[in-house]
Amino acid sequence: MAVTTRTLGRSGIEVSALGMGCWAIGGPWAEGVQPLGWGAVDDAESVRAVRRALDLGVTLFDTADTYGAGHGEQVLGRALAGRRDEAVIATKWGYTFDPSTRQATGRDASPAYLRRAVADSLRRLGTDRIDLYQLHLGDLAVPRAQELFAACDDLVAEGLIRAYGWSTDRVDRADALGQGARLGTAVQHDLSVLRDTPDMLAVCDKYDLASINRGPLGMGLLTGKYAAGSTLPRDDVRGATATWLEWFRSGRPAPEWLRRVGAVRSALTADGRTLAQGALGWLWARSGRAVPIPGCRTVAQVEENAAALALGPLAPDHFAEVERRLAALRSAALRSADRPYWPMPPTPPTRP
Repeated sequence: MAVTTRTLGRSGIEVSALGMGCWAIGGPWAEGVQPLGWGAVDDAESVRAVRRALDLGVTLFDTADTYGAGHGEQVLGRALAGRRDEAVIATKWGYTFDPSTRQATGRDASPAYLRRAVADSLRRLGTDRIDLYQLHLGDLAVPRAQELFAACDDLVAEGLIRAYGWSTDRVDRADALGQGARLGTAVQHDLSVLRDTPDMLAVCDKYDLASINRGPLGMGLLTGKYAAGSTLPRDDVRGATATWLEWFRSGRPAPEWLRRVGAVRSALTADGRTLAQGALGWLWARSGRAVPIPGCRTVAQVEENAAALALGPLAPDHFAEVERRLAALRSAALRSADRPYWPMPPTPPTRP
């Protein structure tokens, strides 16, 4: 059964049930010697990918001001020129960066910086409004976040943004957004067939928040492209060891995650889907609020992911089979030796 649209929480904004994650199209950027991008990127191909996504019914495009140190927003703005009204733009603020060196420089949770950040994002995106503006500091203390959300209410009143949310994996932060942010409408969080987050989904249900799913394909593990011997280049964020990155270690797929992929592959592809399409179908079957945003930087990736819209959620028996196969592995993952960051990785000082 096809699935095509979702309502973006209590905002009433309609989006495609599948979004496009735009981290990779930002190109290279770093924090010191630690790469934070996905390596070199062809901007012309990125523009073609965004436009192809629109052609195929994908309307939600998720980026952040820090991706590529501003370059990602510029590329997305270029791609949407002349078609802005067809798209729903989601971006983020909170981390600081130097566009001249493409270096991450820290974080700023002040209302004054929020004002500067939204103006800069509007300029780079070439638009007069941002549809969903997301706080990027996932571990920010609730009182400070509430101050920023009050400032976001003012931005909505001024027509600069339509709604706002929080990119966080912390359930208490999502709960604070739902309770105290009058126009807060979405939580962006990790969710995939490899990592279920029932507590976060429960918060989204409780407060009528959209669940925007970061990492729906496990940073590529659920595309089937990577095996135990695969090695990612050093200029790829997955090719270097970062404290917050658990899918890969020193440029190689983490073996415990490859075991999980192997366990569910046949169930996800039983009805003729590709592995990636099956992983997206699992998310739609898991929650009617789920809006996965798999990262894309080529037309071919967009086309494969968008084809999942017509296939829709996994059938109930296939979903149940996936869950059956994962049950034992999820229990085993409680052992710190097998999954050191269960149930979530430690919040790093800087996280894309």
